[in-house]
Amino acid sequence: MQIGIFSVGDVTPDPTTGRTPTEHERIKATVAIAKHAEEVGLDVFATGEHHNPPFIASNPTATLAYIGAQTERIILSTATTLITTTDPVLIAEDYAKIQHLTDGRVDLMMGRGNTGPVYPWFGKDIREGINLAVENYALLRRLWSEDVVNWEGKFRTPLQGYTSTPRPLDGVAPFVWHGSIRSPEIAEQAAYYGDGFFHNHIFWPAGHTKQMVDLYRRRFEHYGHGTAEQAIVGLGGQFFMRKDSQAAVNEFRPYFDNAPVYGHGPSLEDFTEATPLTVGSPQQVLERTLSFREYVGDYQRQLFLVDHAGLPLKTVLEQLDLLGEILPDMRAGFAEGRSPNAPEAPTHASLVAKAGGAKDTTVHAVDDVTGVSV
Repeated sequence: MQIGIFSVGDVTPDPTTGRTPTEHERIKATVAIAKHAEEVGLDVFATGEHHNPPFIASNPTATLAYIGAQTERIILSTATTLITTTDPVLIAEDYAKIQHLTDGRVDLMMGRGNTGPVYPWFGKDIREGINLAVENYALLRRLWSEDVVNWEGKFRTPLQGYTSTPRPLDGVAPFVWHGSIRSPEIAEQAAYYGDGFFHNHIFWPAGHTKQMVDLYRRRFEHYGHGTAEQAIVGLGGQFFMRKDSQAAVNEFRPYFDNAPVYGHGPSLEDFTEATPLTVGSPQQVLERTLSFREYVGDYQRQLFLVDHAGLPLKTVLEQLDLLGEILPDMRAGFAEGRSPNAPEAPTHASLVAKAGGAKDTTVHAVDDVTGVSV
């Protein structure tokens, strides 16, 4: 079981002070949060991808590479890679490069994003969102698995004799999760390829999450990748903790009430009852998180959103400290009663072992005249 955090990179005013951090401050804070996540013992840090204000997450490759140079153990992931509007050739090259730089500590979460205007900004039609996700990902897989690709599709120029470089580290591509809140087509895509399915799980009730995960598990088995129990599932989540539960509620309420996404809507109490958001003591967060298995079964990755809605960096780091305190109990709780058939969370090492060992897949150029590799 991998436990970690993800960031959407929002630049939001602190409602208790009225101060808005600068982009520079928010970018540097993201790095500090990721480094502290490793220090408290978390397994994963993930960052989203947005190309518009008020977000600073427009270039996850640079962010992850920079963090990778300053960490040693933590897995670095995207919380969304926009497979719809980002060229698959660029994704293939960028993340294979980060794979090499971090010795395999990278994976991706494919998604369509939640910002409609991004499509025309990158020359795409939002009405083709699902079709773009399907075609682009099919090409990305070929770019990682085939040394020379000849390809023609609907949404980009054809490729003739193209080799994506560098080749994936040890001959194994980064593990891919497909992230979605509400699109069954994305669960189907994850199941078709035998990839992981990550349900965002921060806005919708448990019944919806169960429905989406159950669909993915059934289709994973249908496509012959293993039993439904062996499907690779990840969940999002949110919390705000203080030692005293009422203190947590009192401190977090102004942030919740003014949050860009869910502020000025349901009350904090109604929202925490209907969704996985947990505001209270560490014990309450622990018990609520462990209860997720009741409706999704044993799963492989749990990520929490902790640095949003204008929360200052000091507070976010305190939240990570509190999570670190309950981390051993959370790991023990997830391990207790876990089915022996439930797979471990994928890592680069496990993928290499599954492939039969590491391979050097460097592609050497051939001189057109002599036919000699150079």
